[in-house]
Amino acid sequence: MSKVYEMNHPLIKHKLTFIRKKDTGAKEFRELVKEVSMLMAYEVTRNLSLENIEIETPITKTKSEVISGKKLGIVPILRAGLGMVEGMLNLLPAAKVGHVGLYRDPETLKPVEYYCKLPKDVEERELIVLDPMLATGGSGAAGIQFVKDRGATNIKFMCLIASPEGIEFIQKEHPDVDIYVGAIDEKLNDHAYIVPGLGDAGDRLFGTK
Repeated sequence: MSKVYEMNHPLIKHKLTFIRKKDTGAKEFRELVKEVSMLMAYEVTRNLSLENIEIETPITKTKSEVISGKKLGIVPILRAGLGMVEGMLNLLPAAKVGHVGLYRDPETLKPVEYYCKLPKDVEERELIVLDPMLATGGSGAAGIQFVKDRGATNIKFMCLIASPEGIEFIQKEHPDVDIYVGAIDEKLNDHAYIVPGLGDAGDRLFGTK
């Protein structure tokens, strides 16, 4: 079973409060999403492998640690996941960025892929799939599956807000994918919106309805 990591850092909790407020405008909303994503990048990369290399300081030669092992990739689920990319890249500038686009079929209600572009060496990378909201879990699980279908085997999922139902669905569909979440909310309502949630992340990021 995959692990769930809920953030408990005061800065993340503080900024999520203002992300949730309905009178937070698009400009401030985008900035806050970027900032929280950057703070969460610190946590999601906590277990990266390190190796020693020899360097020379202004004083002497010494051995010091750098990140080793698999290279990183960031994969936002379109469109709302785009709001999290810049914050991640602020801390992980060498990461490659892929994109997954999907929509929900109005008849079957199942996610349908319309776009998927990933780094060529995806099987060699540790991928972090991004989506601000994990509601029913359908889109998140589908996005992860699309990435797996291209050869990825080392995947984490990161979101700002999640419902217990969404977390349970991801764990059921992808027990090998750990989940990193800013806050776990109470439940889903009858319209599959997270309660208390923050509304539609895509609309609030891009000023659309």
